[in-house]
Amino acid sequence: MKKYSSVFRSFLVSYIIILIIPSIAGFISYRTSISVTQKLSIENSVMQLQKSKELLERRMAEVEGFTRQLAINPDLNVLMNEKNNGEQTNVYGIWKMLRSVLTFGQTNDFLQQFYIYLGNYNVILTPGSAYVRPEHFYDNFRYEDQSLAEWKQSILGKTHRSEIMPLRKFYNKGTTTSVVTYMQSFPLDSFSGSSPAVAVVMIDENTITNLLTGITDKYGGWTQISDASGRPIASLGSGVPDMKALAKDTSFDESKTSQFYNDDLVITIHSDTNGWVYRSGIPRHALLEYANQIKFMTWTFTGIAIAVGLLVGLLLAYRNSVPIHKLVSVVKEQFGKDETTGRNEYDFLHGNIAEMIRSSNQLESELRRQLPLIRDAFLKRLLSGELQSREEIFAAASQANTGIYGHSGYVCILHIQGYTGMDSVEVLNELHAARLLLKQALLDIAGFTLTTDWGSDRIVIVFAAKEAETGNALEREDIASLLDQLLRHAFDEYRISFTAALGGSFESETEVNVSYEQAKQTMDHALHADRKGVVWFDEIRLETATYYYPLDMELRLIGTIRAGESEEARRLVRSVLSLNTEQRELSVEMWQQLVGELKGTLLKLLDQKLFMESGMFEQLKDQIIAIQAADKRSFQNEIEEIAQSMCSVVVSRKNDGHTRIIEAIKAYISQHFSDSDLTLYRVAEEVERPEKYISQLFKEVTGSNLSDYLEQVRMEHAIALLRENRYTVDEISSRAGYNSSHSFRRAFKRVTGVSPSSYRQIAE
Repeated sequence: MKKYSSVFRSFLVSYIIILIIPSIAGFISYRTSISVTQKLSIENSVMQLQKSKELLERRMAEVEGFTRQLAINPDLNVLMNEKNNGEQTNVYGIWKMLRSVLTFGQTNDFLQQFYIYLGNYNVILTPGSAYVRPEHFYDNFRYEDQSLAEWKQSILGKTHRSEIMPLRKFYNKGTTTSVVTYMQSFPLDSFSGSSPAVAVVMIDENTITNLLTGITDKYGGWTQISDASGRPIASLGSGVPDMKALAKDTSFDESKTSQFYNDDLVITIHSDTNGWVYRSGIPRHALLEYANQIKFMTWTFTGIAIAVGLLVGLLLAYRNSVPIHKLVSVVKEQFGKDETTGRNEYDFLHGNIAEMIRSSNQLESELRRQLPLIRDAFLKRLLSGELQSREEIFAAASQANTGIYGHSGYVCILHIQGYTGMDSVEVLNELHAARLLLKQALLDIAGFTLTTDWGSDRIVIVFAAKEAETGNALEREDIASLLDQLLRHAFDEYRISFTAALGGSFESETEVNVSYEQAKQTMDHALHADRKGVVWFDEIRLETATYYYPLDMELRLIGTIRAGESEEARRLVRSVLSLNTEQRELSVEMWQQLVGELKGTLLKLLDQKLFMESGMFEQLKDQIIAIQAADKRSFQNEIEEIAQSMCSVVVSRKNDGHTRIIEAIKAYISQHFSDSDLTLYRVAEEVERPEKYISQLFKEVTGSNLSDYLEQVRMEHAIALLRENRYTVDEISSRAGYNSSHSFRRAFKRVTGVSPSSYRQIAE
């Protein structure tokens, strides 16, 4: 080392000199970029927040305008001024009022969830339905921190004048969300303690935050809206500070539009309309993104300069590097072995990788452990009829990693016999063990099974293909043989006896619930008649004087038509008529009533905006009204034909909307392709759709990616300019929308196979 000590000292001195010069220049550039970027970012952020504020105020003004329209609605005024004698309700007036308010939520997403309370009838009207008692509405829609009595007193029993309730937790048919509530009593000049009617609009927090995504999408951070009292209205992003603590902090000045607080740039805007306070926090690192790019470039050049100096030093330090290479080789040979006693960077890396692998294996094991629970929940939802359309069923089946791939089969209910009182732990434990033994025996006999527990003494089995490669579902004879074998095996081995009730066959995933309901009816009949063994639905005779058309089946038919699934809609119609003609003997009056119900379902669908705006509205309406109930076969054909026509309207409307969006995208690109900053975000902002949505839509409609189309437009323009021979390649690259001529040349050669200069020569 003594031989090279002077040279090594010279290398260090040169290294320090080379390091200092670019470091000083980089520091000056970095500080300048911080100042400029901070100023521009603050101006852009204030402008974006102001734009969000104006947009939100316009939406809230539309909500207020909605209540003004209700105030002058003649149907509402008639209902408010009617005296309820307790014997007769103005059903037609309520139905007419429902129709008049149905379309409001389709034009403004702030009005998708509202209701109107009529005090004289004690009725709540919502888009599409009426609740004759507020208690029924409260069961499905309520504030989590408010009892029924409090809700009646504070919302329904008081007078409200454009009153806004801040953010509160809200229960909405099984899901919990947060809403901001707008309340207005009618008539508008109500000043007493109560009013004849009140309109309540519940605005979901997510709907409000969708208007605040401009800053968070660009910089990250957070955005929050609070009222004049500091109560939260909506918040978006992570790291939102406590506003009460922020107001008490003396280092924070609420009168300033922008200031730094806890390493965040906090922008504050006050609304003169309603006193709301809009605040956004931008992380310092996001604010200085462009400055960091300059910093990166500066240190890159600094690193290059240092590398040049290192090349000189490496020639002299070669002998000193030999021991290091030997050490690395030894560590590589000992990688992962217990003989390694010292802790170095390689041991540290190995330890972390091993820990990551173990964590990944644990996570995979946990997911596999929870998969049966997810499958069980999927089957319960499928049997209960909660999944209405095929799209919804396929999505849930994909999540549960299961499905009914044969699309047909039977639903069976096994009822374990011999247990009457199930109020003791011992009996419940025995039943639990019996269910496990039966499911295991079924798995051993059938090779696969789709089963779920249904109560303490029942098991529900779906006889259909569980995996795609298993083919079609079992035939009826196979199922009967399998259940007989299971019955003998269970009794011989475990002294367990059961009754098996099977519903009719289903031809689609959406009919599984129907087969399950039939199986339940079969089980009730078998238990009542004390029948043992296997009982089929078509072996019993349903003693009923009414038709079968439950609400869940009607909702499933409506959802299927709204999704445009014509084949599934036809199948549901055939299923409804089959259940009422083949399994029931309906009187003429009941058959007429069923016909009226089906016609009513189609008329409900026809009242929606989608069909009212189509050119087939009057034709479909006349066809529905003209349906005759005399011939059951012709009635089925007419219903199926109308359902198919309505599905065609839905599909056509979707295609027209997609075409308009694609044309708007192409027009915008043709006008701005020369802008090198043209991005997917800007295109999405122009057509007012999410980035992922327009990317997938463009691919589905045109068959090519949006980025490929943009490159194609730019290349066509560049080729035209090259043929004109008026501009240089650098000028053409700028006019075609490229940041640099190097990237343009590379893209041009990738697309055409030749360089721009060569193409120009060929064209000449």
